[in-house]
Amino acid sequence: MSEREKKQPVTIRIFGFLRSYMDAQGLPYTLERDLPREGCTAHDIVTMLSLPPERVEAVFRNGQVINIYDPVSPGDRLALCPYGTPGPYRVFLGMVRENRERAKREDEGCRRSKIYD
Repeated sequence: MSEREKKQPVTIRIFGFLRSYMDAQGLPYTLERDLPREGCTAHDIVTMLSLPPERVEAVFRNGQVINIYDPVSPGDRLALCPYGTPGPYRVFLGMVRENRERAKREDEGCRRSKIYD
């Protein structure tokens, strides 16, 4: 199997002030990145693009809000949105729900790392 067959692209769109990070790197606001066949997390993609994860409020995968720690598969379409989406839309779109889940996962990760220290 060729190297190209092992990896497949994901389409990523960047919105709001996150675009300034793309400008600083000379990258477009819409781009494709190859992913391994098994995929990765949205967090992995954010860090791959050198975006600060703490500045990303919402990740949309194929039109649905997901948690930044949820999996992304080759062929998916992602949109990365910064904090600043107006009030009720954050609730209607599911951003508030996913941010609570994200905080819970990050808190559990911190507690786990303290156990191993």
